Amino acid sequence: MAVHGGPAAPSSNIGRGAVVRAFFASLSGTALEWYDFAIYSVASAVVLGPLFFPSHDPLAGTMLAFSTYAVGYIARPLGGIVFGRLGDRIGRKKVLVSTLVLIGVATFLIGLLPTHASIGPTAAVLLVVLRFAQGVGVGGEWGGAVLLSSEFGDPRKRGFYASAAQIGPPAGNLMANGVLAYLGLVLSEEQFLDWGWRVAFLLSGVLVLFGLWIRAKLEETPVFKAIEAEGARPSAPVREVLTQQTRPLIAAILSRVAPDVVYAMFTVFVITYATQVLDLPTGTVLSAVLIGSAFQVALIPLAGWLSDRVNRRLLYGIGAVGAAVWSCVFFPLIGSGSFAILAVGVSVGLLAHSVMYGPQAAFVAEQFHPRLRSTGSSLAYTLAGMIGGAVAPLLFTYLLATFDSWVPLAGYICFTVLVTLAGLLLGRDPAYHEDEEIGSATAAR
Repeated sequence: MAVHGGPAAPSSNIGRGAVVRAFFASLSGTALEWYDFAIYSVASAVVLGPLFFPSHDPLAGTMLAFSTYAVGYIARPLGGIVFGRLGDRIGRKKVLVSTLVLIGVATFLIGLLPTHASIGPTAAVLLVVLRFAQGVGVGGEWGGAVLLSSEFGDPRKRGFYASAAQIGPPAGNLMANGVLAYLGLVLSEEQFLDWGWRVAFLLSGVLVLFGLWIRAKLEETPVFKAIEAEGARPSAPVREVLTQQTRPLIAAILSRVAPDVVYAMFTVFVITYATQVLDLPTGTVLSAVLIGSAFQVALIPLAGWLSDRVNRRLLYGIGAVGAAVWSCVFFPLIGSGSFAILAVGVSVGLLAHSVMYGPQAAFVAEQFHPRLRSTGSSLAYTLAGMIGGAVAPLLFTYLLATFDSWVPLAGYICFTVLVTLAGLLLGRDPAYHEDEEIGSATAAR
């Protein structure tokens, strides 16, 4: 079926079953990879500090653990460059199988690592190496997963279809927090620190096999098939993006900063803040994050769907402003130490994040021409992660330790919101004709 009377997009002749399979393959695979990534993120705030970076100062140990959390983000550009380029050269599907294996194996091996008490500083070195491998895998995953779902669907519904990959982080975070919260409830603190935390990492092996089974059944995306049929695959996609798509790349990078920082606050650093400042039990805080993440699984695709019906950039901007306002309300609100208030506070924060994150995948992908989408989207995703999510927990911890106040934390979030709004202003609205031209040119052959 042609789109609005124009030429047929590459996906227009694809059956609904293939579109649904692509949507859930993108969602499930990304959720599994983010389970792995989220397990590490939560563990950084809970157990990795004392086990791998022992210190007399708990806050200092946490900062060192968050430093390895940042390594996962710093490694992402390498994954974005390598796998993003391959996505435009050899196809989206092959890349997604490789990234899933890489991050799954790295996470499984973390579960087997000896701690500082057993082998000394070598334990921390090995942890950083495996965390780096995780980051490379995640850096290559996102761009391909977004295109896997969105290039099978109608480009005019890209906001909804591309949100499949966006559901992955909260779904993975939900699984990770759920597993850790359950282990924390059934095990004593000594058991959890001794061996219980390893179970969550070792489960990755089973989950990765499930994800590979799903992705192996998929075909290549119709858009890449059309580009391949036209002989239009780029020979040097990274160079083309850097030299010919500079403004789209900058816009996409800046647009991603605030969502990364907001997510780091309400799913990672909030655990440190609530346990060390409010003296709440770890299990209680994890439960609050669990509730907020559960809401996100529905809110993110809803926001993606809504962005297909209103201006995508406007909706994204509303979410960013909402996050800035809520950050100034959140900390005084949770000061009472009430679990119910904390759960509501985290959920509202993640609601604002969802309004940004739902449309984000489509917005980033739409900044680039289809033949450069994998490279452009992956570079934007990974480079933004370095200046946003990578340093956020570490900077939050530093600001709290230095000023002993929540005000600098909220100020930091507000600053990143301004950065994201600048990116939205630099960006462009959807150019559906680019997909349609590929489909019509291929059909004419």
